[in-house]
Amino acid sequence: MKFGIFYELQLPRPWVAGDELALYQNALSQMELADKLNYDHAWVVEHHFLEEYSHSPSPESFLAAASQRTRNIRLGHGILQLTTNHPARVAERVAVLDLLSNGRCEFGMGESASITELTPFGRDMETKKEVFEEAVAAIFPMFKDAGSEHHGKYFDIPLRNVVPKPVQKPHPPLWMACSQLPTIERAGRHGFGALGFQFISADAAHAWVHAYYNAMTKRLTKLADYEINPNMALVSFFMCAKTDEEARARADGATFFQFALRFYGASQNRQRPAPYTVNMWDEYNKWKRDNPEAQEAALRGGLIGSPETIRKKLKRFQSSHIDQVILLNQAGKNSHEHICESLELFGREVMPEFQNDPAQAAWKRGVMSGEIKLEEIDTQAFSDRYGKLAINVAPAKAAAG
Repeated sequence: MKFGIFYELQLPRPWVAGDELALYQNALSQMELADKLNYDHAWVVEHHFLEEYSHSPSPESFLAAASQRTRNIRLGHGILQLTTNHPARVAERVAVLDLLSNGRCEFGMGESASITELTPFGRDMETKKEVFEEAVAAIFPMFKDAGSEHHGKYFDIPLRNVVPKPVQKPHPPLWMACSQLPTIERAGRHGFGALGFQFISADAAHAWVHAYYNAMTKRLTKLADYEINPNMALVSFFMCAKTDEEARARADGATFFQFALRFYGASQNRQRPAPYTVNMWDEYNKWKRDNPEAQEAALRGGLIGSPETIRKKLKRFQSSHIDQVILLNQAGKNSHEHICESLELFGREVMPEFQNDPAQAAWKRGVMSGEIKLEEIDTQAFSDRYGKLAINVAPAKAAAG
């Protein structure tokens, strides 16, 4: 099992001068620490216009800076939006990051899930899947040592040689964002690694792992000429401290993260209110005062607790054959000090036990070769992307914005 760290670069209000500077500098320091502690991956999102939830519109810049402060950790686009970027610009950014990092780039792709992000770039919810798939077809010939051209419905690109080329051949490992559970099966069908941006139980993970690998081994339908990446990663809320109580006290940001997802998730097409009309941090604290039991229950989920508690939870995920667990530590107002202490404690006392797992490697070889036949599990019972401990929010005001 591999371990990654994940960044939305959240910044709840109130904002004062220097907050965004501290946010970025602290995150870079956390990545540098994770590299020294032998974490495997660092993932950074691309989002636009999402106040408080994500201040990360330019992951290629952030990851380029991280490449100069780290040596071994893999640097992942988790993800680049293929709907709001031109294919040639995507190919260029991926190649440059791969060069700057000496071949440590991971190429995650996604569509965006909100009209707040799509509309300013001339895209919409109805066609974003088509745009994504056409962009995939256009991008991968650009990595080859030759010119390429593309003439489609959404992109018309004359013959050009996109330079530079990535270090990794034929291209960096490919991933696809899976913000909705059914897209895990879709990622498998297309041969992409699955970046599962939801927080599900180990039982659900078991079912979706089967769906993913069965899609890849039995129903593979590539969108272009690329090398498949059979890997399934799931994001989990994370805070490690000496005791469960201390970890939960430090992990309030995990509940804010869930609250923001649910607050906006119920609005049509995930529409955000107009700028400066909603203070998400205030709304969250109102909800928390009115729902203390729900907030407490949410903190019992994810990988939040002492090393022993987290170790027990990880063993369940290990039995589900998850390839990578991505730890979401930077959320809400979680402090830089607590994030670093969490990374250090987990990295020292828990992670080494799970990182070298010959049984998992053998299982995957068997699945991909066809020697191991996986049951076709009905995933309908595991369609809740949030999990049984997740909070419920009724975002009436947000939906009207």
